[in-house]
Formats: sequence, C-alpha cells, structure tokens
Amino acid sequence: KSLKILENKLAKHKSQENSLIFPTGYMTNLGVITSLVKKNDLILSDEKNHASLIEACKMSDAKISIFMHNNMDDLESKIKTRAKRKLIITEGVFSMDGDFSNLKRISEISEKNNAITILDDAHGDFVMGTDGKGTANHFGVSKKIDVYISSLSKGLGSFGGYVASKKNIIELCVNKSKPFIYTSALPGILIHDAIERFESKRERNRKKLWKNIKKFSTGLKKIGFNVNSDSQIFPIIIGKEKITLEFGDYLFKNGIFAQPIRYPTVPRNYARIRISITARLTNEHIEKSLSVL
Repeated sequence: KSLKILENKLAKHKSQENSLIFPTGYMTNLGVITSLVKKNDLILSDEKNHASLIEACKMSDAKISIFMHNNMDDLESKIKTRAKRKLIITEGVFSMDGDFSNLKRISEISEKNNAITILDDAHGDFVMGTDGKGTANHFGVSKKIDVYISSLSKGLGSFGGYVASKKNIIELCVNKSKPFIYTSALPGILIHDAIERFESKRERNRKKLWKNIKKFSTGLKKIGFNVNSDSQIFPIIIGKEKITLEFGDYLFKNGIFAQPIRYPTVPRNYARIRISITARLTNEHIEKSLSVL
C-alpha cells in the first residue's frame, strides 16, 4: 500500500500517468532502457551521460550514436541516420560537470524527428523547477519528455530510483524489466522514509539549498576559482590525477570531504574535486570550506 502511495505521488510530481520504483537509480536506467529499446532502434546518447546510461544502451542491442556533449548541431546531424525508431537519451544536470542539458533544443529536435525523449534527471529532481519538479520543468518542456528516470537518493535524500511515464510504458517495465523482476523490492522502511521526505517542508529546504549554492559560487569566484556550474555540483578541474588526489587529501585533513574524481570516470588530465552543496550546510560550513580552498 505504501509503495503505491509513493508511486502515485511521484507520477503526479512529474505530471505523468504512472511511476515505478526500482531499488536504485542505476537499476532504473538498466531496467527501463532495456525494456523500451529494440534491436533495430537508434539511440542518440550525450557523450557525458552517466555510466548506468552507457551500460543500459550497450545492453539494449540497439544502434548507438554518441553526440558531442550538448552539441545540438551534432545531434541534428546524427539523428538523420535511418532507423525504425529513434530515442534521445540525456541527463538533466550532468553529474560530473554540474551543467544543464539543452532540453529546449533537444525537445525541438526530438519532435521534428518523431523521436522518443528519455531524461535521467537524478541531479535535477527535487532541486530545479517549481516545487523541485526537475530540469524539464525549469526549462518549460515537461510535456515534451516521454520518459523520466530519477533517483530518490539525491535531492530527496532517501534511497532508490524510479521511472515516471505513460501507463503502458510502466506496464511494459513491470512485465519486461529484469532489474525490476529479478531482485528484491525496496524495504518498507525506505518507502516510508521517502514518503516522509516527500511530504516534508521540501520547498523550505530547496530555497536554503539555492541560498547555499549562490553563497558558495560567489565565494569560489572571489578567491579565484574558475567555475561555470549553475547547479549544486561544483567541479574544480585540476588536471593531473596525482595532484588531484593530493588536493583531496589536503581538504580531508582540514575537515572538508570532497571526492577526487579521475580517469576513467572523467577523461585523462581532467581530474577534479567534485563538491556537492546541500541544504544542511551552515554559513560557517561554507566560510570554513572557502577558507580551506
């Protein structure tokens, strides 16, 4: 009963007919894409998509065409390839750079080419848009997205993943998705936790988050860091892997936990410290972090 309550809430949250909860966001991507995509389909995937999307595309047996990151000319060129069905797969907020997908142009290109648009909004959900409805809402293209895939463990701070779409797509996943069928469901305690968080004062926390994002961004620029992120994810690009690990170690020893990210997660010589801002950070936390940086 609690599971259905949460699924109904998530479907309404994304203005979709139905939703389905998976044990994790990673398994949601695997389960949904392998259920929907057929052998003769053409997938158009952003080159900076998450590892779970890359694996899901490989497992689908479809033809995969990778378009240059957020490069709409490249997408327009590659979508002209002949195929029975075409699917555009992108993230809303990219996990390693914190930048937004160009969803307005993607929606236009998708519509013009009669393609299906699949959006992984794990890092935009509960953070962007009105009442945290996500990146598509932020850009005013919610109705143009065919399939939403997201996480309960990022912005919401609980655990699990979910897909929201039309009823027939959700039914297809229920009957065909191996990562949904052949594994254990989320424990009841996590379902209750997600419902509590969903019904909590999310908007108050979201406003606090954005206040913290702006404060941290302004502070970083003031001390000379070159950051272009418009989201809660701040990558500090260092370059060399060894120096990045030393930087991360220095931060940790000084009370700042920020993960060094290196190859193969990011390209060689683009190693970085990835900082994620949360609503729980106080002004003192932010000022201390800036001081250490």
